[in-house]
This record gives sequence, C-alpha cells and structure tokens, in this order.
Amino acid sequence: MTSRLEQLCIDKGLKMTEQRRVIARVLSDSADHPDVEAVHRRATEIDAKISIATVYRTVRLFEEANILARHDFGDGRARYEEATADHHDHLIDVQTGRVIEFHNEEIEKLQRLVAERLGYKLVGHRLELFAVALSPKAERK
Repeated sequence: MTSRLEQLCIDKGLKMTEQRRVIARVLSDSADHPDVEAVHRRATEIDAKISIATVYRTVRLFEEANILARHDFGDGRARYEEATADHHDHLIDVQTGRVIEFHNEEIEKLQRLVAERLGYKLVGHRLELFAVALSPKAERK
C-alpha cells in the first residue's frame, strides 16, 4: 500500500527509489515530529542498508518539494512532519520534548484581529508554545 507521503512524491513527479519509499512510509507513519536520526533509526528497522546520508538527502528533497514541513522547536534539531493544508499550531513540552498539535479558533481570530488593528491582512502564521506541565498529573494524550 502506498503511504500518503509516497503518493505526494509520485504526484509531484519525484523519482521513488525503494529507499525513498521506505523513508516516505516512515515519515507518513510517524505520530510525532521526528528528526533525521529518528527517521534513520526507524527506516533501518525496515531496510538496514539505508544510510544516514540517504535520509538527510531524502528529507531535504521532500522539504524542497513542499512535501515535508521543517520545524525548529528550540532543541537544536530540525524536526519534520508532513506538509498539509490543514493549519495547526504546536505546544512543545520543554521537559520531555513532546510536541502536541492543536487548533484553537480563538487564537486564530485574535491573530487576525491584531494584524487588522496594525493595518494588515494576515496571510499566514506559525505559533509554537513552549511549556512545562503544571503537575505530574497533567493530561498526557
């Protein structure tokens, strides 16, 4: 079965080697926002011959084709997720590195309002909240 990311690559006319297919599948199946090293670890579980250099080159290719979105969540590592038309923001747990995706219409409305009050029309934004859990019992979905 073809992964979402793999299909996007095909639709954009990228040459899909077997190693690129594995990397695309790993990224599509990721519930987190992995860095290149995590992608490499997961890919080598499927094909031990995939080198870290191949992962770096493939991730760069996917990013340049606007198939992957790159994030810097302040931990010194580029992290990746599938580029989608569905907008969402991120909350980063600075203690664990966990990234939580969310969408909040109140925040979206406030950002548009701020831009309008300053004489602008908002055409895009990126919101990253860096936080620590209030208590050990904080919800961890």
